[in-house]
Formats: sequence, structure tokens, C-alpha cells
Amino acid sequence: MKKTLTICLMAFSVIANAQTQKKDGKSSPKTFVPTDESLRNYQYPDWFRDAKFGIWSHWGPQAVPRQGDWYAKNMYIQGSNQNKYHVATYGTPSKFGYKDIIPLWKAEKWNPEELMALYRKAGAKYFVTMGSHHDNFFLWNSKVHKWNSVNMGPKKDVVGLWQKAAKKEGLRFGVSEHLAASFNWFQVSHGADKTGRFTGVAYDGRNQKYADLYQLPADSADMKEWLTNNPAWHKQWLKYVSELIDNYHPDLLYSDSKVPFGDIGKTMVAHYYNQDIIKNKGKLQAVYTPKEPSEGKWAQDVERGVLDSISPFPWQTDTSIGDWYYRTGQQYKSANEIAQLLVDIVSKNGNLLINVVQTPEGDLEPDVVKIVTEIGDWMKLNGEGIYATRPWKIYGEGPSTIKSNQKKGTFGGLTDTRDYQSNDIRYTTKDGQLFAFCLNVPEGNIRINALGRNSKYTDQAIAAVSLLGSKEKLQWTQEDDALVITKPADDPRWMVTGFRIEFKK
Repeated sequence: MKKTLTICLMAFSVIANAQTQKKDGKSSPKTFVPTDESLRNYQYPDWFRDAKFGIWSHWGPQAVPRQGDWYAKNMYIQGSNQNKYHVATYGTPSKFGYKDIIPLWKAEKWNPEELMALYRKAGAKYFVTMGSHHDNFFLWNSKVHKWNSVNMGPKKDVVGLWQKAAKKEGLRFGVSEHLAASFNWFQVSHGADKTGRFTGVAYDGRNQKYADLYQLPADSADMKEWLTNNPAWHKQWLKYVSELIDNYHPDLLYSDSKVPFGDIGKTMVAHYYNQDIIKNKGKLQAVYTPKEPSEGKWAQDVERGVLDSISPFPWQTDTSIGDWYYRTGQQYKSANEIAQLLVDIVSKNGNLLINVVQTPEGDLEPDVVKIVTEIGDWMKLNGEGIYATRPWKIYGEGPSTIKSNQKKGTFGGLTDTRDYQSNDIRYTTKDGQLFAFCLNVPEGNIRINALGRNSKYTDQAIAAVSLLGSKEKLQWTQEDDALVITKPADDPRWMVTGFRIEFKK
């Protein structure tokens, strides 16, 4: 059976590759087939390597109750906080289910052009919209799935309008798909209360009339897995994601899982790359970001975490300034914390994709606007040491680089929220210049050990040291064991301070 499936997938790839031919019958410079060997021929586009910072809209009907992430699932889990809220606000899921939340999402204050202009000013070089979360509701104009934002809710092509706004502002455009997990994730909607007035009364997910939203019942053993083992659902996923790719041709595609479903997933990746070659007249510009080490086949994504060392391959952290969906009273990361996270990631050859939490109506709260604006202010001063940089010989020094001080992240890597000290330093380099960032406000003179005269990391004498975003003339000396910079009088209000170091030639 497996051999037959592989043959069928290879045949699909041959057809796909045939479609990558130009009208004159000549093949594009490179095509891919769904094998590891072929996908290792992938070349990371410069735009992604140079961008470093992107903003994500993790938004949809689940924002409506203002109760945070995973509402569409947890509302069906009796006793959960979101279930208690749902019952108190809307009634039992046996009578008022997630399908009834969807029409309440109107997005009446959503202005994609205004938000995209704000994100460009914040320094983002790419923007990613959600295509569909695990709730199986599409934010694009789908012809293969009726549960979408053009037919229901705001009755707008959310993906298309975001893409138009991103293009206007000169940002690269991406889409995230979370569909692979939806088949098992939504199985709780087929249940019923175990206690109380509605004991045994089926939730609306058990109604076959809505099976195209809530999915069909899964095998009980399969439900324990994040990704389903059902081959029919694998094909359905491929159909849905292929429509998203073919309708919008995004520069970046994110999967909220490892590459889904083995050869089926590789078939999708090969097609995504091949259609992008056609789109860009022979030059591959597409980036795929699943939660799986890349081996050069794609860009690994790490959710709510960072890698612990310099990766030979470009990668990405995805995280949020708060909860993934809007939640009343939530706390947000500050611009200073985001700057710390960004610098740490960039020093290790990564990019930061951060979700900016939107209200159900589609706008941003004033405190969120303030954070985003402040990120832009910091970028104006320090962007020279961020954009188009590459890792140095080491990513950094200081207490945070000691393994005993490092905490693991929820989904792998190290946690994306850390307490940095004034002697925690991170490095980037560009055009022969080195950039050193202090990750907390210096308490006195700054000592950078890796740049001492006797350091094993450099045999070049230092010619100049300057403070990014300032014209102040710094006092510094290169001692045997460290570069010592007198604390600047023009000390910025930011926790993260960047220095440009130039070497004698």
C-alpha cells in the first residue's frame, strides 16, 4: 500500500513539474519533486535572510468571545474556563455551537491599509495573515470549502485584502495554515455534557449537517495524535492548502506542525516551490516554515521559543505580544522585551515573526498601538545592526549563554521570555562591521570580552566604536581581555543598546 502511495505521489509530482514548463516548452531552471534529496536543493532567498522581522495577524472568529486561544475547542470541554464562559454568555454548546459564533465576527473596524502602514513604520519587512486556524474556518475566498470569510462573518476575502495592503506598503506576504491538526482537534465538538441539565445531549458537532466544519468522527486511537493518520483527511488537507497556494502565491507559507503527513506534505512543499519558480520567472523566492529541523529543505519555525546556538540554516521564531487571540485583560510584551528577543534571534541566524493581537472588530487597542510604534522607534536607531546582517563567530556572551541559566521553551528550543543582565551581549555582522548589543541597560562601563586584544575570536585591532542612533563620541579602549566602552552620556531610554565596531584594515 505504501509503495502504491509513493508511486502515485511521484506521478503527481511529474504532472506538477510538467506544469512548470514555460509556454515555449522549456523547463524552468529548477523544479522539485517530493523527496528529501530534491528538497535539499532549496536555496534560501535573500529577502528572507535580510528581513529579520515580520508581523503576524493571528485573527479570526475565535476572537469574538474575547477569551483567548483555542476557544473553538475548549468551549466544548465541560468545566474549562472557556466552556463556563460560553455557557454563561451564549448557552450550552448543544444549542449554541461554534458555528453560531462565526456570524458574530463582523470585523467592522478592520482597516488593513492603515494597519499595514503602521507595521511598515514599525520596521516589519514581511507580513503574515492566518489562512485558517484549527477551527477549519477559512479566511480566503475558497471554492472548495463553504465555511469561509467571504460567505460568512465579515463577508470579505481577508487573505486577499491583507495581501493587497502588504503589496502597497512593499512588504513580503505570507499565510499560515493550521489545518493539519483540525481533524483531531475538533473531535470534542462531537461530544456531550457528562453532568448537569444537558447530560448526554449531543453538541452540534455531532450533527452531520455540519460535518464539513467540525469534521467527521475520528478513530479513538487516532484522536490522541496531533496529526491524523487518516489517508482521506491527508488528501483533503492537500486539496485545501493547494487552493490557498494557487490562489494567492504567498512569499511565505507557515504550517502549525511538522511537515504534515509524510509524502503528502512533501508533495505540497514541492508544488509550493515549483509554482513560485514560475511566478518569479525562474527564481525561487518562496519560504516554507514548518515546526521541524530543516536540513536545508525549508526554514524551521520554533513556536514561543528560540534556538540555543547559531543555526547553519535560516530559521524563524513565531510568538505573540500576548495571547494568540484577543483576551480581555491580557498582558503584553513591551517594546523593550521584543527588542531583546529580536536581537537574540538575529544573532543566531533567525527571524522574528510576532503576532500583534487584534480585537474581534479588527483594530488595535491603544496600548498595542503604543508598543508597535515603540518597536519602530527602536528600529530607527538600531536597524543598521539588524537588517541584512549575518551571525558572527559566536552569537553572544554573558550569563544568558551559560546552559545552566537557560530554560526550555514550551515547544522546543529555549523560552522566548528571559531575564537578561547588562553584561549579556549579542553579535551581528555586515559589510566588515561588527555590531554588539547590550541586552539590558549598562550599570557602568561596558566590557565586551570577545573583543579583547588577546581574544581567540578576533586578531584585528579596533579602529572605531560608535553608538547606534547617536552622534555622541564614545570613550573606549581595547584591553587584553576586553573591549571597554565608557557608559554613554547619551544613554538611550531603551534597555537594548547597540554599538558599531569597525576594525583596522
